[in-house]
Amino acid sequence: MRAPARSVKGTSRDASTRPTLQGRTPSAPRRAVAAAAAAKSGKGAAGDAAPVGAAAAAAAASPVEVLRRENGALKQTVAEATGSIKELEKGLSDLKAPVPPRPAGAAAAALDPTKLQPEDFWSPAIEVPEGVEYVDEYGAITPVPDHDGTACFKWDDTLWAKAEHFKYRWNMFKNIRNAIDQNEGGIDKFTQGYKFYGFNRGEHEGKTGIWYREWAPAAKALALVGEFNAWEPKEGHWAAKNGFGVWELFLADGPDGTSAIPHKTKVKVRLETASGEWVERIPAWIKWATQEWNEIQFNGVYYEPAGKGAPGEVSPDKAYTFKYPRPPRPRALRIYECHVGMSSQEPKVNSYLEFKEEMLPRIRKLGYNAIQIMAIQEHAYYGSFGYHVTNFFAASSRCGTPDELKAMIDEAHRLGMVVLMDIVHSHASKNTNDGINMFDGTDSMYFHSGGRGNHWMWDSRLFNYGNWETLRFLLSNARWWMDEYKFDGYRFDGVTSMMYHHHGLSYAFTGNYEEYFGLNTDTDAVVYLMLVNNTLHDLFPNCITIGEDVSGMPAFCRPWQEGGVGFDYRLQMAIADKWIEVLKGASDHDWNMGNITHTMTNRRYAEACVGYAESHDQALVGDKTIAFWLMDKDMYDFMSAPGFGPSSPVVDRGIALHKMIRLLTMTLGGESYLNFMGNEFGHPEWIDFPRDDTYDPSTGAFVPGNGGSLEKCRRRWDLADADFLKYKFLAAFDRAMTHLDKAFGFVSAPHTWVSRKDEGDKVVVVERGDLVFVFNSHPTNSYTDYKIGCLLPGNHRLVLSSDEEVFGGFRNLSKDIDGDHVANGGNHDNRPNSFLVYAPSRTCSVYAPAEWADKDADRKPMGIPGLGVKELGPYYEY
Repeated sequence: MRAPARSVKGTSRDASTRPTLQGRTPSAPRRAVAAAAAAKSGKGAAGDAAPVGAAAAAAAASPVEVLRRENGALKQTVAEATGSIKELEKGLSDLKAPVPPRPAGAAAAALDPTKLQPEDFWSPAIEVPEGVEYVDEYGAITPVPDHDGTACFKWDDTLWAKAEHFKYRWNMFKNIRNAIDQNEGGIDKFTQGYKFYGFNRGEHEGKTGIWYREWAPAAKALALVGEFNAWEPKEGHWAAKNGFGVWELFLADGPDGTSAIPHKTKVKVRLETASGEWVERIPAWIKWATQEWNEIQFNGVYYEPAGKGAPGEVSPDKAYTFKYPRPPRPRALRIYECHVGMSSQEPKVNSYLEFKEEMLPRIRKLGYNAIQIMAIQEHAYYGSFGYHVTNFFAASSRCGTPDELKAMIDEAHRLGMVVLMDIVHSHASKNTNDGINMFDGTDSMYFHSGGRGNHWMWDSRLFNYGNWETLRFLLSNARWWMDEYKFDGYRFDGVTSMMYHHHGLSYAFTGNYEEYFGLNTDTDAVVYLMLVNNTLHDLFPNCITIGEDVSGMPAFCRPWQEGGVGFDYRLQMAIADKWIEVLKGASDHDWNMGNITHTMTNRRYAEACVGYAESHDQALVGDKTIAFWLMDKDMYDFMSAPGFGPSSPVVDRGIALHKMIRLLTMTLGGESYLNFMGNEFGHPEWIDFPRDDTYDPSTGAFVPGNGGSLEKCRRRWDLADADFLKYKFLAAFDRAMTHLDKAFGFVSAPHTWVSRKDEGDKVVVVERGDLVFVFNSHPTNSYTDYKIGCLLPGNHRLVLSSDEEVFGGFRNLSKDIDGDHVANGGNHDNRPNSFLVYAPSRTCSVYAPAEWADKDADRKPMGIPGLGVKELGPYYEY
């Protein structure tokens, strides 16, 4: 759809070299967990079956009775183990032998499985020695490979038609890298501009103090003002300008060693512009900016705590010291897109520390391994969702201090989550009072001048990526957040707008290569993206970068070393548009299964994507979430769980299709998956930030405000947590989906095959990894003994069904009652094997090799409700 048709080769492919499950044994961590589970379940560590008589008795008992018996047996096992440990300790003591210390924390809890929650098995927290600080180890900047920029053509030989463009941009890239090496001491030093510009501790003429430096080439005079000098510059507060347009001044510490500018005090720059006007600006490299409750404008803040806290300590007067290492890079991202400010259940702006305590455990329980945080860079207008950045190096003060943000990130790392930041380098706020626009009185300091420097739809300023100091500013900014705050990577916003002079506005990409590699392309911007990916991936080898590109530019997700742009993933934006298109359609009978699956798989070979059914874009006021498209006003009256209130066929349909849409997207939509917070349980309300009346900058139309209300700028977690509402069913299914990927790694599995997309039956059958997925979206028809093709021979069993009661289903298809499905040879749907299934209307089901299925799995301490995976699965990854 948004990439050339020929470039989707290999989207349905048979990876015959992928190891199957035959003969596999659990890894050491899984064996340890299996042993604990076996002690509880009455099985050996190797999974030997219980006696037939006992199994029959258990099957005849009610689930509650089975659970009661299992808990009793587990308590007895724990008591016996504890007694044995005490006897051993007494014996060692009698022999005057040293007694080893008992494990603490999670290790101690592992001795007593009754104290563990499922997330303790599936998402164990990291433990590190007390008092040890985490320090990054940087990678080396690699030399530019000696080729002409066409190395990426090995993935698509049709790109030779545009070889001259690739050679041209590669030559630009090499020249800039060479200039940086020759004039700036290398890209490592060049990208640490924050250690030179802005406020930094240092020395001058034997004195210790604060250096302040600012690039403002058109300014005639520049002074520093703030609370430290009662907003009137003294003689030593005026800066001197060098030949490169850089102003600098030094403020020595007092005789008693106190800082000339106290910590957390307000500062600004007073400068004379080229036209002779005196203005005040917030320093461009400021590291914190705040807005008083009774003021409209922001002020820069000098932020430099005097003390350093112990690793993991949160103190208002001490700099935060990181304690936990960055988690390993996941094989596939399960991204929880979130916004700290609107994460509260209450109508208020939530804080970093509240997010740390309230949201991170919730995300961990759901099974996501990455959080992607919006609105971190300071933005004067809250309603911009963080996309009109005013202070690029400052963490949003609405949610707390820089050190509190660091504590939140450190805790996410403790829980094993990588932390991505939604970074905005595609444009900047036009705000001159609080931002960097017109900083020195000219419109061309960091930006293009005139019309080229203004985005008419976004009402914002556009960077000049060919400007040397703009490169320093943005490359340093990208490094700063990973260096200082330990972010693990970025989702780069608005990349399509950056890469094309038309910004993708009113432009339909058809896949013709001329659209990507011609006069429409802003080559300066593309080269900047290559440079930033070069910098980040070299210095931080496990860094993850995701580009928000709707165009489908070829080689966008190929390494910069090949001449590609260098991103790890592209956001698969067409999928969300497709679901809206489908849900706006007249009838469920009109769903085009082939068209849906084509959109899911229409991505370039060897270029990874993040698939999603909906993101924050679909949750904003003026749009609708998938849940609201499906159920609309019925969500307000008919979301009571069975036994608590009236039901509605609209809601029954909506819940069924909501689950199917999300699992199909997760299965086919990319090599990673994204969900926006609250959408996993079908949040019923749109997002509406507090705002005043305004006018649309692109049309001039009047846009009424909401009186500054926060009522719809929050997330109603109480709805998902309520036993008497149906939202819990959607949340439970989302949790089961993510844990199925933990167990089987299907989202990133190389083997992907759509064997059936039946327009009459409305059935889609997909193989991903070792799993077989069956989707029946027909509104009325259920199918008995429905034959489906598959790759692997042998016995298969149901491990996940959207029709489970815990997911709000009707238990027509349940792992508890479904039997074995033996796959036999014989060609069916062009697959080497096949088996028969029951496919109820509007359900999705997942089948796995029987050796890794356990219908009783969710009744065990590690069990995820509704998920029938044995232990932690064959390919478990955190």
